[in-house]
Amino acid sequence: MRPLRVLTINIWNRQGPWENRLRLLQKGIAELDPDIVGLQEVIHRPNHPEACQASQLADAWARAGGPSEIHVGFGPAWSYENGDQFGNAILSRYPLSDGRTFDLPTRDARALVFARAETPAGPLPFFVTHLSWKFDEGNLREEQVLAIAGHVKEVHEEDDLPAVLVGDFNAAPDATEIRFLRGLHALDRKSIFFSDCFERAGQGPGFTFDPTKNPHAALTYEAPRRIDYVMVAGPDGQGRGMPLTAKVVLTEVVGPDKDRYAPSDHYGVLAEIRMA
Repeated sequence: MRPLRVLTINIWNRQGPWENRLRLLQKGIAELDPDIVGLQEVIHRPNHPEACQASQLADAWARAGGPSEIHVGFGPAWSYENGDQFGNAILSRYPLSDGRTFDLPTRDARALVFARAETPAGPLPFFVTHLSWKFDEGNLREEQVLAIAGHVKEVHEEDDLPAVLVGDFNAAPDATEIRFLRGLHALDRKSIFFSDCFERAGQGPGFTFDPTKNPHAALTYEAPRRIDYVMVAGPDGQGRGMPLTAKVVLTEVVGPDKDRYAPSDHYGVLAEIRMA
């Protein structure tokens, strides 16, 4: 059995040259051949699946030689006045069950999306989130990861594989909120442990938001940093949840100098995790 291939990417909703970006995202996801994908900044139109960004990516993945059926889960963080929803999504080659969306403590509407993927190795608890983005909101992100830890423990079932948590955490690896998730720092006398797949099995700085190379990120004038993660609550005593490989992906930049575009303002992370 091959390792579980997990991909995360913040797709930057419909900003920038969306139709061009969509083609790069579709091409990239199909080439990476993941088993399960976590998406952030997804726009969803209830009752109009053909216009939902997650469904568009799932359909393109299937047409490009991916699984014949791709299971889609979506959880809203907030809604626009026209009824469209903004949130996080899951694409999976395996059936999804027990889907839930948990609101997180915030001033700007943040959420955690959960589903259990029925993989050949067993049921996989899979979580996708997008934490508060401002540099001075570390206190909010601490409250959010505390809430996430509680939800991870709440949904755990005895037969589950080690849980996987992915997303745009808007915090570098040395931030307190990330150290908490990695079991290196307690918050409110509580703790949890996830392996950071890139820290364990990646190479180089692993920047996923890089204004020096990504034309969409360049609009922010921010410093390059690693803020997108695949984390797994392992390895356990059987070696399940062992990160085997991790790399930054979806980095392609195309087009003439004045009109260059990339799949998103973020890069993605792809990790392979032993689950059997």
